Amino acid sequence: MNPTDTDNFPADPARPHDGEPARSSLHVLVLSGSSRTGSVNARLGSLVASLVTRAGATAEAATLGDFPMPSYDGDAEADGGLPPGALALCARIQAAQALIIASPEYNASVPGVLKNAIDWVSRYRPQPFKDKQALLVSASPSMVGGNRGLWALRVPLEHLGARVYPDMFSLANAHHAFTEDGALADRGLGERLTTTIGSFLDLVEADTRYLCLQRRWYEFLGDRTDAPLTSRAQD
Repeated sequence: MNPTDTDNFPADPARPHDGEPARSSLHVLVLSGSSRTGSVNARLGSLVASLVTRAGATAEAATLGDFPMPSYDGDAEADGGLPPGALALCARIQAAQALIIASPEYNASVPGVLKNAIDWVSRYRPQPFKDKQALLVSASPSMVGGNRGLWALRVPLEHLGARVYPDMFSLANAHHAFTEDGALADRGLGERLTTTIGSFLDLVEADTRYLCLQRRWYEFLGDRTDAPLTSRAQD
């Protein structure tokens, strides 16, 4: 390791830092993209929040019902600015190192209420989705588990600069998928969800603690030359 490497890699995220587990400082917002009472995505979001906590990070569970806002209207924004619900959601996103969204699928796409919230929040400056690590999960009574909606949801989030985790989790037949205590009845699916969340938190932790990852990356992972790092340009 070169002397300058310690500046770019100041700590090993797998080891305790200042006497505490490294993940203890991570704050994750788990947002249900549904405001409906009894939503399977709210149940999935609650399970995800518990798994985040079990993995050593801090989870904050919320639903879109906690952030009421009208349909986006440019004239209304010009007259009165962002509504209180949008400002509150923006503050929650800014305070977190990562965002996990549990989203329904409406007609093979993104629910209008979730897209509307993204549109309002994106008007804030500095725009809070930029460089935010995000994981997408879904639950649906259908056999595809809402997966098509997640692919559609990636588009606006990635356009806004969010670093959407490549793997996603979709829970099919969701109205029969939960046990009475809120876990998944299928043990294999439960293990897969736990592994996905753990791997995502590993990435969030590295991105938070390895400062160089916030700004740069090697164009090729195997690059060991003296060529300069490529600078991010997402503005």
